[in-house]
Amino acid sequence: MTASSSSQQAARQRLGSQLRGLREQAGLTGRAFAAEAGCLPSKVSQVEKGVRPASATDVQLWCRICRASTERTEELLAEQATVARLWIAFRDLGRASGLNATQKMLSGDMWERVRRFRAYQTKVIPGLLQTSGYMTAILSSVRRERGVAVDDVAEAVAERIGRQGYLLQQGRQFDFVIEEPVLWFRPYGKDVQRDQLVHLLQVMRLPSVTLAVIPLGADRRELRPRESFDLTDTSLVTVEMLTGFLSLTHPDEVGAYADAWEQLAAIAARGRAARAIIHRALTALDALSGSRDPQKQ
Repeated sequence: MTASSSSQQAARQRLGSQLRGLREQAGLTGRAFAAEAGCLPSKVSQVEKGVRPASATDVQLWCRICRASTERTEELLAEQATVARLWIAFRDLGRASGLNATQKMLSGDMWERVRRFRAYQTKVIPGLLQTSGYMTAILSSVRRERGVAVDDVAEAVAERIGRQGYLLQQGRQFDFVIEEPVLWFRPYGKDVQRDQLVHLLQVMRLPSVTLAVIPLGADRRELRPRESFDLTDTSLVTVEMLTGFLSLTHPDEVGAYADAWEQLAAIAARGRAARAIIHRALTALDALSGSRDPQKQ
């Protein structure tokens, strides 16, 4: 079972269990509930076991028949909405709507509310630390791979660059951990990569930003690289996977990723040591292009 399907199934089961508890508290058997709801007993069983996803209409039906309070109904509807958003497949995102509309839909007003943001990356430079050139190359590649009809890469880049303004605001903290190979991976050309590495050295100076790099030679023992993920405050984990976005909000799952982030951060180089690793990547890049290493910043 994949991470997306296992997490989604667990969330369905949690919601189904609450609906079952609601029915049992109302003193109704599964058959009695089905008779009043006008559905087959098998549907009641499937929804309550999480085999069948509960729709908002299902939740309202359970709450109405079981005479749940308004507050309880709102809680269960909110949880159902969370379960529905847990996994968003790329195939379900509107190819005709463009990249900018998609990223606005996925993030909502999150950036207005975030106070601490943590990211772990094994593949690319974290979005909030990307240059416009690096970002343009990534989004152009994404547009081609996903067959997005609308060419709004420039608008999407402007939207993302605008989010970087949060790095300058007081009362927010942004902590990044990346694997060293991210600094050496050059999918978009040497010039784009060089500008990006220089930008990392500059953005590291911001008081709200910490950037740590896990060296290739780090003593990992049992701590293998994980999938890349973002952790927003203590309430949301997002993982961009091959076929879609996974969003986790259950405290146990968020806690597991928070623990993983702390473990990874503990073996990462920081400050001067991290800057030295970035400079080594720059030196190697400049040797290929024949340019000189920049004055250390």
